[in-house]
Amino acid sequence: MTLSGCLHGGARPDEEGRDGMDMQGAARRADGILNSVMGAIHPEVQWAHGPTTTGSCDVTRRRMVMTVVSEERRGNFLGLVDRFWRDSDYRIKAVNRDVEFPAIYAQTSDGFGVSLSVGGKGQAFFEVDSPCVEESEVAESTTPPNGPSYEGVYPLPRPNVHSDFWSAGAS
Repeated sequence: MTLSGCLHGGARPDEEGRDGMDMQGAARRADGILNSVMGAIHPEVQWAHGPTTTGSCDVTRRRMVMTVVSEERRGNFLGLVDRFWRDSDYRIKAVNRDVEFPAIYAQTSDGFGVSLSVGGKGQAFFEVDSPCVEESEVAESTTPPNGPSYEGVYPLPRPNVHSDFWSAGAS
């Protein structure tokens, strides 16, 4: 369960929205946040778009990591993302240290919620939730995935890409 930006403060934006931003602008900002964190992961992992969802005044973008991140490398992966977010001046709001399903929850200085969570079979999920902004239509992301798009496939398959580093020790 994620908390959207609309719950923050409980108020609707003024006529101009949050700093004049509408939901499409928030989606572009979310894509930029996701692009920056994916670009900070070395060695690179393959990812695909998850579903985009909208509320009455917020938008959520998702990316699913298709590279197998082994249990042995999971801490490295989470640590790398945690350091990147801290270095980007994101406020770390919570860390779930569960061995099987760890997660990190943070917030940008402009109110976007960001999270990395690990689900079944070790699949890593990134999610960015916008704050409440002016209502508008939201187009799909124009950022191409760095592997198969899985367009029209739901649910996405489990991680299926091997990495000599990230998949080390995986069976």
